[in-house]
Amino acid sequence: MSRVVVVGSLNVDLHLLLERHILPGETLLAGGGTFSPGGKGANQACAAALAGAPTTLLGALGDDAASSVATSRLEEAGVDLSRVVRAPGPSGLAVVSVDAQGENTVVVVPGANALVTPEMVAGWAEEIETADVVVLQGEISAESDLAATRLVKGRLVVNLAPVIRVDPAVLLAANPLVVNEHEGAEALTQLGGPELTDPPEIVAGLRAAGVETVVMTVGSAGSLVAQGDAVTAVPSPKVRAVDTVGAGDAFCGALSARLAAGDGLLDAAAYASRFAAYTVQFEGAQSSYPAPGAELPAVRPAG
Repeated sequence: MSRVVVVGSLNVDLHLLLERHILPGETLLAGGGTFSPGGKGANQACAAALAGAPTTLLGALGDDAASSVATSRLEEAGVDLSRVVRAPGPSGLAVVSVDAQGENTVVVVPGANALVTPEMVAGWAEEIETADVVVLQGEISAESDLAATRLVKGRLVVNLAPVIRVDPAVLLAANPLVVNEHEGAEALTQLGGPELTDPPEIVAGLRAAGVETVVMTVGSAGSLVAQGDAVTAVPSPKVRAVDTVGAGDAFCGALSARLAAGDGLLDAAAYASRFAAYTVQFEGAQSSYPAPGAELPAVRPAG
């Protein structure tokens, strides 16, 4: 069966619940204070596995007590963690603040994720070279992303989040490049393109710059898929958002799973939108992801 390999971060998320996001110089009281598994790489691997793909995660964890929190949901989802490196020191930490509208901000302390070097990536060559789909993000170093890109023989999914400056070869190898509006605009300027703000123009600009395919998530509206000469809007189901943390990662992981299963990009994006819409109805990142066989929200016909 086709395998997804995710090279990326593992974190523990500290969740804070706020009426509104904090301003400079302010002190606010928050609810929450709970810890849960997170990290963009881990989230995407968890989503890919729950969406049905045999999935391997390649990354690094510390030797602290938090590492068991970081892997708990991954183990339940059946993600292969046998090649995750355990290193002395702290695991990665993300402080996630969610306001009353369900919108979030995230501050990340890399911890052991900073130890994912090109040399460590080289040690994972067999897993990367034999994968049907490889997924990369911006929570490991640009040098490590490039090292992994050079090993890929299957399909490469690049999620430039958070935005870091990467070698253009990483962006140009992506099929697809998965970004939101801000990330897409930054990726375009990295490729020497103009500064744009309109999502369809950004997507078209990325294609013109040489990116083979692009999937841009546009929040509750769904996504824009660019391949060939076409840019197609893929709608998302309408749901009541409680917490958007990890929804983009859920989308990317589910998209990768469906691509590994042989779906075309439009069908994979449509499934990923439904998968991600399910997650925003619940609190947390991995804890909100649907179990295999769960009923996903559907897009209702217009009118």
